[in-house]
Amino acid sequence: MSRIGRAPIDIPGGVEVKIDGSEVSVKGPRGSLTARFSPEMEIVQEDGRVLVRRPTDQGHHRSLHGLTRTLIANMVHGVTQGFTRELEINGVGYRAQLKGKDLELAVGYSHPVLILPADKDTSFEVPKPTQIVVHGIDKQVVGQMAAKIRSIRPPEPYKGKGIKYVEEHIRRKVGKRA
Repeated sequence: MSRIGRAPIDIPGGVEVKIDGSEVSVKGPRGSLTARFSPEMEIVQEDGRVLVRRPTDQGHHRSLHGLTRTLIANMVHGVTQGFTRELEINGVGYRAQLKGKDLELAVGYSHPVLILPADKDTSFEVPKPTQIVVHGIDKQVVGQMAAKIRSIRPPEPYKGKGIKYVEEHIRRKVGKRA
């Protein structure tokens, strides 16, 4: 059995989980999420916990088992605490600022780049002009939005200029030598 798939998902207070066949809806203080999973996986709710069971020991059932449990656990975590992703801007004159709910980036192009939030549950925060924080309840949407922001000006290896994740390490190259 999968160690991840076997682990029950505890439902904290204030969170409502509704299971309708292969569709799971999670509603909490930060919002609600709905996802459809493989109909082969059996998802049950008992004693304030959600359990995922697989029908056989075949390879694709084993991989779906852990995946389904993790996705449901992420939904519960998202509606209770939410997810954040932090980015850092390096470069002379590179900066970010909020325009209402939208994010405006000045990263060396002839024009500012405007980023719109993905949905009503996603938001941006700019604590410093060189730091961006993406907040949201859906882990996939938060990661996709952070990747979209990073792709506008990925960090380059010679001077390290660009937008990078806070925990990311850029391998630097030496450049030309006389």
